[in-house]
Amino acid sequence: MPRVRRCRYKDCHAMVELPDHYCKQHYSYEAEYLANRQKWARSRGKSYQHRYNTVTRNRNSNKSEQYNFYRSKQWVNLRQLVLNRDYYLCQYCKAINKITSAKTVDHVVPIEYDTDLRADTGNLATICSKCHRLKTDWERWYYGTGKDNQLKQVSKITNISEIVLEMNRLAKTSPKIAVDAF
Repeated sequence: MPRVRRCRYKDCHAMVELPDHYCKQHYSYEAEYLANRQKWARSRGKSYQHRYNTVTRNRNSNKSEQYNFYRSKQWVNLRQLVLNRDYYLCQYCKAINKITSAKTVDHVVPIEYDTDLRADTGNLATICSKCHRLKTDWERWYYGTGKDNQLKQVSKITNISEIVLEMNRLAKTSPKIAVDAF
């Protein structure tokens, strides 16, 4: 059976065989789409990737070390262990009696704040994308993690229920944080 995908034309739900992107009715858009894709790829070549890696991903030795950890066999095994332990359910949603599936594994205490906990399964929890976005904002506010921030000397919060309460408080008081999460 041939592989298919949905037509890229807005509100068209026709299925198209790969490698095409548009159905027969909208096929006139195919050449323009491919040209735009090639133009975008050429504009973001090696120099774009090099800039991203040096400015964002590997901006200092700590970030470079963190990035390399997430690409290691140790992390792959830890991640799978935690996903299986948590049954692919978001532990932050579970703390407020919601059931949400998740595929992301997060450090409860960020490794930027305490690198000794990076391989500790007790510091790892499964998290959905919505909670992960909110928790990242909370970590920036509470721990001072993230780009151009200074780490704060605060006590570590390891209890997920406490973190969820703190995230809720921050979401209600800060206009930058999305309130619709909880």
